[in-house]
Amino acid sequence: MPHHPHNPLHGVTLEAILNELVATLGWDGLAKRIDIRCFKSDPSIKSSLTFLRKTPWAREKVEALYIQQQKKR
Repeated sequence: MPHHPHNPLHGVTLEAILNELVATLGWDGLAKRIDIRCFKSDPSIKSSLTFLRKTPWAREKVEALYIQQQKKR
């Protein structure tokens, strides 16, 4: 298996990304940064994962926010 040193998302699941963002920012903070209804109305990891897996543009925004948060550390 090739090593991907320049891909910050390599080996990180969408669930892990979402869990970390929620732990860091909270649902309100996540909803303020990414305007998606599943983050605002009765949010849960399960419903958000379902939506993000079916919606590429939303997943890209979540992944970009995760990378941005990682660079701040």
